[in-house]
Formats: sequence, C-alpha cells, structure tokens
Amino acid sequence: MRREIVAGVDGSPESLAAADWAAREAGNRGLPLRLVHAWRWEPLDLPLLQDPTAQQKAARDVLREAGTTLAERYPELDLSAEVVGDTPVAALLGTVGHAELLAIGSRGHGAVTGFLLGSYGQQIIAGSTVPVVAVRARDGAPAEPPVGEVLVGQHGSPQDSAPALRFAFETAVARGAAVRAVRAWSLPPLFAYSPASLRLADEAGGLVPYEEKALREALAPWRERYPEVPVAEHVELGSAGQVLLSGAGGAQLLVVGRRAHRAALGARIGSVAHAALHLAPCPVAVVPHQVDTQD
Repeated sequence: MRREIVAGVDGSPESLAAADWAAREAGNRGLPLRLVHAWRWEPLDLPLLQDPTAQQKAARDVLREAGTTLAERYPELDLSAEVVGDTPVAALLGTVGHAELLAIGSRGHGAVTGFLLGSYGQQIIAGSTVPVVAVRARDGAPAEPPVGEVLVGQHGSPQDSAPALRFAFETAVARGAAVRAVRAWSLPPLFAYSPASLRLADEAGGLVPYEEKALREALAPWRERYPEVPVAEHVELGSAGQVLLSGAGGAQLLVVGRRAHRAALGARIGSVAHAALHLAPCPVAVVPHQVDTQD
C-alpha cells in the first residue's frame, strides 16, 4: 500500500497550521496528503447544531475549507480528505497502518497551554506507531518555508535511537537540510558507576570522549546511508530536555524519540518529549522507539 502523510483537521488555527506543514512535507517527500476530521454525533448545547445533519455538514465544511486553501497554495499536491465517524484519537490512530507520519496542532507554549495530561494530542503521540509531528499556529497565515537544521536528540544505544535518527536524516534529505545530533549526559552518583562502565570511560580517555564516541557510533550507519547530509555533532553536560531546547531556536524541526509509559493517570510520553512539545519554538516530531528500522 502506498504510504501517505496524514493531518488531523478540526478547524482550529493550530490544526490548519499542522495541515499546511503536512502539505509542504508531503511535497518534499513526494507523498500524498490525507486530511482527517473526526466527527461522531453528540447532542450539543448550541441549538443550531442539535441536528446530526447540521453537525455532519459543519464537519464537512471544515474539511472542504481546509482542502480548498491547501489546493490553492500547493496545486501539485495529491490531496484527499475524509470525515471519520469516531473520536479524534481513534480516527487518527486508525490511519497509522499506511501513514508515513501524523501531523497535529499544538496549542502553544508553557506547562499549562500545551499538550495537557489526558488531551487528544498526548494520547495520539503515546499511542502512535509512526512519528507524530506537533505544529503550532502562526496567526492563521501559512508557515514560512523551513530554514535551519533538523535537530535530533540521541540517547542510549544506537538501537534505541535508530528510529529518531532515521527520521531526522530522511527529513533532512527531503528538505536539503543539515542534521545536528545532540547527546546530553549527566554525572550520576558515584555508586551508579559499575567497574565495567568506568573501564569503558577510561579506555575512551574520560567521560566526555566516551559520550562523543557513543554519539559517533550511533550516527555512523546513517552517515553512511545518507552521505549527502551535512552532520554536526554536539555533546553537552546537562539534562536532555534543556540541552535540546537550548539549540532549538534555529532549528526547522526538533526530533525526539519516546518510549511510551503507562501510568494510573493515562499514557505518558517521557520527560524529554514532554518538554520539547511544551517549549520548543519549532515543530516537534516524536518518534516511537518501536518504528521499524529495516528497509
């Protein structure tokens, strides 16, 4: 089945910005774009929208207006749209079997106004098996063409970070951009050091060279696969979230990996992804660790 990019549209400025970002990304990657609007009839307080026929018409109008705008901006775009009779979370997650990525809107900066605990956005990100890109609104205007690097966080083993690195390099190729790979590290308590880890650090010449070596090894297969992509490496002492955010100001996209956690209050996406989604000034791609990295 041919892959496609999917954008969730609900008529909000944030979702329209996500649809615009997805349209440009579809053009970059040579893929079709599908707009999805979730609608399931429920009685509403607004008298004019009590009728399910009126609600359904309103849903179709949302898609038609978004599709018309994108078709005018991107006349070469292979575009389709559909109303799905389900919740927003189920509607978008139902597309992952043939989606290259999902694009959704983000409501803004700060610990309160972003992806709130239990919100649709966090559930979609935590449940998706494909990358999800969160895009903020830009006052209803089409986003400027992206400039800057694709910034990606590398953490753990090469296998752990392979899906995020792959997505970052593929995006860079599609856009003709460079990749900046960042590995943050911290000093654990002395009791956390094992004799084996101390030996490895000593063999590398110290903790900083050890971390630099780990980053080089994680990047090696992607440098080989995509030799045309300029790559910058950055290793810094500090928390991963802080280090990534400090470099996100000039990035066109921030890519982070995530391993979903289940908790009593619902799905959690990890502290680094959470910080990036709330505070990064650029679109954020959250890539699940379980994405297949084989051709």
